[in-house]
Amino acid sequence: MNSWIYFIFLLAAPVLAQQQNFESWDKDKDGRLSRAELPERIRGNFDRVDGDSDGWISKKEDEAFRNRGRQKRAASSRGPRIPDSLELIADIPYADNENARQALDLVLPRDRGGDPRPLIVFIHGGGWRNGDKGSGHRRVVPLVSDGTYAGASIGYRLSGEAQWPSQMHDCKAAIRWLKGHAKQYNIDPDRLGIWGSSAGGHLVSMLGVSGGVDALEGDLGVFGDEDSRVTCVVNFFGPSDFLTMNDAGSRMDHDAAHSPESLLIGGAIQDNKEKARSAAPMTYVSPDDVPIIHFHGTKDPLVPFNQSVVFHTALEKAGVNSTLVTVEQGGHGFSGDKITELVERFFRRHLLGEELTIESMTISAPK
Repeated sequence: MNSWIYFIFLLAAPVLAQQQNFESWDKDKDGRLSRAELPERIRGNFDRVDGDSDGWISKKEDEAFRNRGRQKRAASSRGPRIPDSLELIADIPYADNENARQALDLVLPRDRGGDPRPLIVFIHGGGWRNGDKGSGHRRVVPLVSDGTYAGASIGYRLSGEAQWPSQMHDCKAAIRWLKGHAKQYNIDPDRLGIWGSSAGGHLVSMLGVSGGVDALEGDLGVFGDEDSRVTCVVNFFGPSDFLTMNDAGSRMDHDAAHSPESLLIGGAIQDNKEKARSAAPMTYVSPDDVPIIHFHGTKDPLVPFNQSVVFHTALEKAGVNSTLVTVEQGGHGFSGDKITELVERFFRRHLLGEELTIESMTISAPK
């Protein structure tokens, strides 16, 4: 099975299992749901929820399906144990609504005294069709465990629910919310580092190059007076130019109508070039962009390595502080002591002001 079709298949359950109201869908109030009563965007899941195949969804079937979705999300979001010195504040809405996707988690020192702390924010991947903010805990907790930083993990609407630029509107609303609550949580809003992988790498890259781009701000939440600029970006193998992804070789056809990029923008990317460019970090490169470090494997089968190469080159040409870490023989996802060291070093330089040198380099893929 094509890997991205598989991802879409995995996502189908959570789409229906979002916090919707059974009674609000039950228009004729007969205590069961017909296919026509379901919102159009999720009718394709009807047969999977209708466990006894009688042509109706009962409350019992609905709840069983929701529970399976919760269990899958819980399993996928398991991270490191939260140390006693830290506090996890989960599922905070940032868009002034009840959409569970438009929420963030905070990981904070229990002792929040002293000077305001820099904030490190993680944004999850999953082809914009899958994933959950809970997976960011394992990235954030090690960095904030000694109390130097505060941490957050952002959720956003997936492409099965909303198309571009909704994802960027969500991320920017979350950044504005964090800045709007900086005093409450003793966070320094002027020292905000962001980190993301794959689709999350794309979103953090967009945040890094789109400060001041009004068209991508959106109007979500109640902190419109705050800006969504960040301080620095860690990009793990995020796409940078949708229209050229097929040029460098990939295991999938990114130009196809069912590709993650096409589903994100609402149509085949080559047939919707203007919208595809509007979702590409390369489009917004300018001299005032923030420092960015890229990590990308040379054997990445999903997001071609060249996506980080051309992005890094464009940033350097514009005079932006950009660093490319080439992970020789690395695939789509990696970890290791050297990578962890470089991420920590990057944040210490740009969030703590330590005079550290970080240069582009090639490292071997961790075994």
